[in-house]
Amino acid sequence: MQVRKTPESAFDNINDFPYPPKFAEVTDTISSVISMAYYQCGPQDGHTILLMHGEPTWAYLYRKMMPLLADAGFNVIAPDLIGFGRSDKPVRKEDYSYARHVIWTKDWFTQVTKGPVTLFCQDWGGLLGLRLVADMPERFSGVMVSNSGLPTGDHSPSEAFIKWRRFSQDVPVFPTSSIIQNATTTELNPATLAAYDAPFPDESYKAGARMFPLLVPTSSDNAEAQANRDAWEKLKHYEKPFVTAFGDSDPVTKGGDKIFQKLVPGCKGMPHTTVKNAGHFIQEDKGEELANLLIQFIKQTQLK
Repeated sequence: MQVRKTPESAFDNINDFPYPPKFAEVTDTISSVISMAYYQCGPQDGHTILLMHGEPTWAYLYRKMMPLLADAGFNVIAPDLIGFGRSDKPVRKEDYSYARHVIWTKDWFTQVTKGPVTLFCQDWGGLLGLRLVADMPERFSGVMVSNSGLPTGDHSPSEAFIKWRRFSQDVPVFPTSSIIQNATTTELNPATLAAYDAPFPDESYKAGARMFPLLVPTSSDNAEAQANRDAWEKLKHYEKPFVTAFGDSDPVTKGGDKIFQKLVPGCKGMPHTTVKNAGHFIQEDKGEELANLLIQFIKQTQLK
């Protein structure tokens, strides 16, 4: 498998993400070993929080949440998914599949985490993170989902998602930072926009970013549709604390929180929140608020 490695110099001008990268070697059953980056802060003997990003961001998305969580005594771990951030980026679109991402992420997770874990996930962080919860429920003591889902292709996607998927394939130059800016309610400064562009020096690094929209199951015969159905059957028996915190200004995932609240028994009696004035990239718009909600959720439900 041919991969691109973003030069470390591409990240030199980022001044608001002070976490040195760590790396784990991951593989699946048919590909060569590739490198997955992650970041850690807070006391390593604290309760672990796993922060999982989506498309086309990287762990930098969590820079507003990580220090607050660490200061509250938690061991905070945030990976860069394969194809994003400092992680290796397979060059060929054909090298990306939903199943491979699950395998890569699960391999990484089993290597770098110990003890009970609370998952916070958004966008593709949910499509992958919730598969981990379904496969290894004993490893997770709680879940907070924001602006995400676990689609099976049995229901039509939103018109907003259809437009996004078409755009992601047709645009000549994939405009990473503009995509993020257009899905937030706040104005991002030039340094922040540059940080989101940093992992992708040119189009050859963006195969994963372009492929993610195509990998979302939008029809019942999708390659991973049945796997997600199976995951839902397991989540329907997940009774540990499970809470939603969706933004009120995200047309792509609007209403998705109600599905979790209806189907996952762990949602019963939880303090579900609709975060006001928050777009799809809710961590940019309301990162501090999310961190405080997450701290309160864990302390009230898992650390008694």
